[in-house]
Amino acid sequence: MSRRVLGSCVPLALLLGATLGAPPATATSQYTVTALKFTVQAGDRRCTIDADLYRPSGVDRAPAVLATNGFGGSKNDGSTDAIGKAFAERGYVSLVYSGLGFGRSGCLISLDDPAIDGAAASRLIDFLGGKRSADDGTTADFVTLDSAGDPRVGMIGGSYGGAIQLATAAVDHRVDAIVPMITWHDLAYSLDPNNAVGADSVPGVFKWQWTNGFYLIGEGQPLLQPSLEPSRINSLACLHFATRACDTVRTLNSGSYPADRTAELLSYARSVSPVSYLSRVKAPTLLVQGQADSLFNLNEATATYRALKAQGTQTKMIWQNWGHSGGMAAGELDLSRGNLETSYVGRRILAWFDRYLDRENVDTGPAFAYYRDWISDPDGTYATADAVPSLSRKLYLSGDGKLVDNRSKVVRGSRTYTNWLVPTSHSESSLAGLIGLPDPAPYDTAGTHLGWTSEPLDRTTDVVGAPRATLRVVSPKAERTQDSGDAADRLVLFAKLYDVAPDGSRTLVHRLVAPVRVPDVTKSFTVTLPGIVHRYEKGHRLRFVVAASDGAYFGNRGIKPVTVVSAPEDTGVLQLPVTDG
Repeated sequence: MSRRVLGSCVPLALLLGATLGAPPATATSQYTVTALKFTVQAGDRRCTIDADLYRPSGVDRAPAVLATNGFGGSKNDGSTDAIGKAFAERGYVSLVYSGLGFGRSGCLISLDDPAIDGAAASRLIDFLGGKRSADDGTTADFVTLDSAGDPRVGMIGGSYGGAIQLATAAVDHRVDAIVPMITWHDLAYSLDPNNAVGADSVPGVFKWQWTNGFYLIGEGQPLLQPSLEPSRINSLACLHFATRACDTVRTLNSGSYPADRTAELLSYARSVSPVSYLSRVKAPTLLVQGQADSLFNLNEATATYRALKAQGTQTKMIWQNWGHSGGMAAGELDLSRGNLETSYVGRRILAWFDRYLDRENVDTGPAFAYYRDWISDPDGTYATADAVPSLSRKLYLSGDGKLVDNRSKVVRGSRTYTNWLVPTSHSESSLAGLIGLPDPAPYDTAGTHLGWTSEPLDRTTDVVGAPRATLRVVSPKAERTQDSGDAADRLVLFAKLYDVAPDGSRTLVHRLVAPVRVPDVTKSFTVTLPGIVHRYEKGHRLRFVVAASDGAYFGNRGIKPVTVVSAPEDTGVLQLPVTDG
């Protein structure tokens, strides 16, 4: 029998567990709820996991769904609690729990480490498979089994509750299907991005607002959850995180990347990221990522999608509108409205679990789908494709500040900008939407950036995917300091793409920028901008900008003037993934 299942959580609740004070679930005629505790071994610690078991009424055996909270949340926050209820109402056994280090679960915050958080989730799968009991002796003999000890189980959730699914599937192949939403591929990129292609060994540009916001939430857990058990306390220097997580944040905040620390910094962030263990993920995976997301942008889901596809894991991907930066729109999947059957993403998730948990022969939809905010009809906002569009249009950076469509139109010339010791460009206040504060429009201060602007477009142009720019800059000051032994001395810049309306007003799509720490200022380099889905209307102009700074990130160490030289035979190139609409 087909079941109707839940697909999502509201963005802010996914992010921070915005309703931590919500009361626990209560039993109804549709299901019963049992609060359970599990003592499990997770890494080198024994942890108590606080969970709620939702058992549908009148069902002898049913597949199970496992879910946990976003960062800072718990099993009782509005989003996680709602997952348990909705699955139980649709005939699934639901087990929702507070992740390690949150709510009333024990142990340190370990950033969804497969060896710790993934191992803990695997012990909960043991319970669903009848291989162990809860601490009070409760057993689960009502979950559909594929074989002895192997329950039919799927996972769903977003952000921190998204990465845990990949971590669990990597260590426990009993997981039958997962739906990770708005989560990361590589925390080294998420928190310290370098969008220069092939510069994985060069540290990026510290995303200080997002990172420190989460760090303070983690270290401030006693304010959210009093009377923490001893396993949640690390030391005075690092209260509630795993030690290496604190060390990473401190290194990033220092603004220094000494050579003897860089490899360690990058290796830890990646060790707790899907990029390091995706080869072990075999469970069918439906990725849902948000276009309005400066924390985990579309490039992260795309990297996960391509890696899973390449190794033969059944994978599909949806780019919805909302993410960590907001963006909830009419007709989008919204837990609080219960519009699963009437929203595109909701229907896709229903089909995914029908196929892999109920084992029905149903169509799970196209390989790739994306939300179009210029379509007013909610039933037509999503377009579908067999793959993410490729780069298909080139524009050239002319010496006179124009963005031209043919290399022969490039005017020979050079222009210079310089940074200040304080930020002079603004893309976003990363936490403004979260705490309900206004955020000034993006801006760039004269003399601290360069821009190239196209002629008015003669037709609407839809960009779907991640633009790329190949650049070469001249900066003698940066050239002299880039081999100092501290990567912080390398040149930093920020690339971005505006939509300029006929009246001169500018839109920075979802306030997204591409921070770059230039690997070698004496050579050309390629920058991958964050993926976008945006329609540039006829008569609008594209404006490509390279800026010296951005207030949401750390910037250059010292003053480093930058010159960009253009000539027909040698100039910067901007490539766009343009669809035919």
